[in-house]
Amino acid sequence: MFIYTYACHEDEADLCALELQTLFGQTAIEGVLISPYSIHVDRSPFFKRRIEVVMQADSLHNLLPLLSSIKLDGLTFKVVYTQGDEAVAYDEQRQLERAAGAAITGKADMRKPERQFGLMKLQGSWFFGLLEENSAVWLRHQSKPQNYSTALPTRAARAIVNIAAGRTTERLRVIDPCCGMGTVLVEALSMGISIEGLDLNPLAVRGARTNLAYYGYPDVVRLGDMRLIEGKYDAAIVDLPYNLCSVLPEAEQLDMLVSIKRWAKSAVIITTEPIERQLLVAGLRTTKSTTLSKASFTRYISVVE
Repeated sequence: MFIYTYACHEDEADLCALELQTLFGQTAIEGVLISPYSIHVDRSPFFKRRIEVVMQADSLHNLLPLLSSIKLDGLTFKVVYTQGDEAVAYDEQRQLERAAGAAITGKADMRKPERQFGLMKLQGSWFFGLLEENSAVWLRHQSKPQNYSTALPTRAARAIVNIAAGRTTERLRVIDPCCGMGTVLVEALSMGISIEGLDLNPLAVRGARTNLAYYGYPDVVRLGDMRLIEGKYDAAIVDLPYNLCSVLPEAEQLDMLVSIKRWAKSAVIITTEPIERQLLVAGLRTTKSTTLSKASFTRYISVVE
């Protein structure tokens, strides 16, 4: 069993909910989610911590004696209390950490422990296990050498990759056929997801290659038109081209949408306006959808098959 805690801005709440639904088949309640699925804590930009539960009891009194059986093999440790579904004051959290730490045989290290444990009260029970903190990998990807002012925000790109890829990423083949400067590519590769990038714009391809190299990722980009893609992909992430001065002609947009069905089993399509009618005409069935807004700018996100 695993316990995940998460946090998101209200503007990203719907996107976060869709990501959690995709990864776990359920949504979190009050920022906490219990699941049998082991998903790396760095996968989601919204995760804060993950506790791999090794012990559970109906009271702290019954939990503490169990902690003496923990084997550390000489490693230093630290216990971190994590808020569950009941608010616990700061001083009380520290007392709980000390009580749990005193029950463990070993050397505590508050600064650089070799192993971290999480303690949490949730749904009337007490849980204890190995704790991992999200390292916010995506934060390091915000300052790319090359960027578009209208590119997907890094956090959103990471969540969208998860929505497209799903829980299991082994042997998954993903493509971003309008990759721009490679924001989606960087996030996917940082999660170990196999992805390819394509773009019609030579300047975009050059910029994406620069960004990939900057973060130490391989060149997975090529110049090309998504309407001419050959081969098959498990999933696609399609951020349809746009800018603030010109609009993609509807006929060209429809051609691009029609082509998706030929080479991708499913796709996440991002647009700056609703396109339900175009998706129907293209023969694509929308299974899930959400929006992402910032100020007056809204992105429409559609998951299609």
